[in-house]
Amino acid sequence: MMSSQDYARSIDDVRTIVRHAKLDHKNLTNIGQAIYYPAAHEGQDLGNIKLLEVDDHILESITTGSEMCFKGALNEKVVFCTESRTYEVKEAEISNSLLLVKNLKLAQATSRSPIKSPKGGVNTSMDSSIEEEDPETIDTIDEVERKDVVKIFHDYFELRQVKPKYRKIIDLLRLTRYAGPENEHLIDRSLLFRFKQLLDTVQCSKDEFQEGLKLYRAIEIDNRVRMLDLEYEYRVLTLLLSVVSENSWETDAIDKDTTLEAMQGIIPYEVVDGMFDVYTCRSERIPDRFQYREDLVCALFAEKILQHGLKFHIDEFLVTWQEALPEGFEANEQYLRGIGIVDRESSVPCVRGLNEADLPMNLLGRLDLLFRTKERWNLNQIEPYIECFATPTVGVTSILAKYTRSLVVKGVRMYVSKH
Repeated sequence: MMSSQDYARSIDDVRTIVRHAKLDHKNLTNIGQAIYYPAAHEGQDLGNIKLLEVDDHILESITTGSEMCFKGALNEKVVFCTESRTYEVKEAEISNSLLLVKNLKLAQATSRSPIKSPKGGVNTSMDSSIEEEDPETIDTIDEVERKDVVKIFHDYFELRQVKPKYRKIIDLLRLTRYAGPENEHLIDRSLLFRFKQLLDTVQCSKDEFQEGLKLYRAIEIDNRVRMLDLEYEYRVLTLLLSVVSENSWETDAIDKDTTLEAMQGIIPYEVVDGMFDVYTCRSERIPDRFQYREDLVCALFAEKILQHGLKFHIDEFLVTWQEALPEGFEANEQYLRGIGIVDRESSVPCVRGLNEADLPMNLLGRLDLLFRTKERWNLNQIEPYIECFATPTVGVTSILAKYTRSLVVKGVRMYVSKH
């Protein structure tokens, strides 16, 4: 039996096929391309080639040579990461078989016709004929080139951009919270991660990973990424803020070098330096000076008050919170986003701690817990607990429309359990 590798189609074969197909030779170009199906060569693994659907962002990353990778442990769904985006990977079927052929020529490349485009001066026609000429002088197919199929595809990988999966950062770093050098003997050093090790483990892009470390206030200590124990973090931040009052600085005129020097011998340098970078931003008024971020400072003080899971009357909590804050900071309910909820619909209006990082990563399980905690939620209240499940095409409101019931109470849309 002859294989496709032993047989080569001739020009006469091609012309015979053209006649049987009743094709007009005037609409054909000079070069015919004979397609040959792949043979199972020894050592040739065609299964290594996969078809991947890409958007403009991925295409640009490919053309610029940026780093890209697949990530996923044994019990995780695989994701595809560029340097700044994360994509969910799904296998999808192709309705018709798709052939991958190397160096296949397109229409212009198969014609030697002198016909030119009036605009660009290039051959844009598949027609190798000139209507005014004698048909007998018209050239038809006079050359056949062999083109081998590399692989036949019946499916491809479909990519859908998703939110970065930060939960693993929390789960891994919580095991080794840093509570000061005096407590390091209690930490299992084998559970500590370097930056690159953690990046390779967490299912998100490098840029998103760095944002995630800032979100959870993780810093590098002794070349390991660490989250701080809440009590220790609160103590260090309080000391940092005390330097502001000691030097009578304005809120946007904080000097970093002076702050680090004041903490020398009290708090390890890497901790002070890391926390200062997390909790401050550059001053808009004075070059090379900084100011503390009110949202982060207030959120940590609120988390410290709410950490034991107690309920507080709203007015009592706001007074306690404000009194705990240093001068120049003002408590605001917006700063409770993702760490606490305000329940004004209950018989006694109250505030309670509810940290997003402690909730289940299963959407239905999370919704069940949320509605057992609080019967009714408005969009602003529930959004921080649901937005990790949103995508660029499916927002929080779409998720809520599908999995909850909504009703309007005093002009405000509220969401309640569907069951």
